Amino acid sequence: MSSKTAPKNEALLTGLATDLTEATAQANDRTDVTNDVDASPKDHADARDNATDNASDKATDKATDKVKNEATATADVAHPRNINTFMRRRTHVSKHAEIALNDSSFRKYIINTANERNEGIIEHITNLRALFADTAQTPNGKDAPLTLEIGFGMGSSLIEMAAADPTRNFVGIEVHEPGIGKCAYMAAEQGLTNIKLINGDAILLMKQLPNNHIDRVQLYFPDPWQKRRHYKRRFVNPERMQLVTDCLKPQGWFHTATDWEHYAFCMLEVLDNVVGLTNQAGRGHFAARPDFRPMTKFENRGLDRGHGVWDLIYIKESS
Repeated sequence: MSSKTAPKNEALLTGLATDLTEATAQANDRTDVTNDVDASPKDHADARDNATDNASDKATDKATDKVKNEATATADVAHPRNINTFMRRRTHVSKHAEIALNDSSFRKYIINTANERNEGIIEHITNLRALFADTAQTPNGKDAPLTLEIGFGMGSSLIEMAAADPTRNFVGIEVHEPGIGKCAYMAAEQGLTNIKLINGDAILLMKQLPNNHIDRVQLYFPDPWQKRRHYKRRFVNPERMQLVTDCLKPQGWFHTATDWEHYAFCMLEVLDNVVGLTNQAGRGHFAARPDFRPMTKFENRGLDRGHGVWDLIYIKESS
């Protein structure tokens, strides 16, 4: 049974059980009056009238519900809801992260603000290269190789990569404010000029970016969404990967890594069948970890315990 069908069936069974309970109660009420030898003819007539009214009300309610459901379904088609691939977490904000989130001097790193629900406002971000146009702040300029990292967590590996490759520009997007703040603080500590951070949903961002725009998209250790009913939230699926492919420049890379074996093979199956992408390691094979991807403390801990890590690198074909 699919994840979409199960909730519908459960709701249907609940509704049928409720209807059965109500019908039984009404039947009992009618029986009580009918079997009451002391009941008057008026009591019997009232019981019949009440039963008729209840049946009419139930028919009206069902018709109303049907109209509402049809209207909701029509609205969902016209305005499909975005399915989040992430879950917003509430965690402690460190002192350094709080400084970066509130001090205006860090705006050269954190380029957007959030609304009252702490959701990043990204509607105005339609060109990532334009973020590096001011060569006084970012000497590389807008034409340097550009990497977008999706979901950089607390930012340690992103900072390490930006420091190790100063001629490449990096943009990190994340929804976790403590991580955004900490990453910005570390960037300032090291005096980095080739990194920008965005608070927001990467899917919504990529929908408004130009085609053939990014040299490399990185997605490291995304949430595997282990329960079957949550598989629809996994970042790597055919629709989202087509969006990534459109954003990549010809010969650009999509690079992902996971320590969740089931998700690794699911990603391999999806990515091997995305039109326009070629598996660097060959169809059906995983890639070796490239030197530029830092080893995280969690990855090292997992390897020490015998856990596997799987890298996948795909290259956009030239048109």
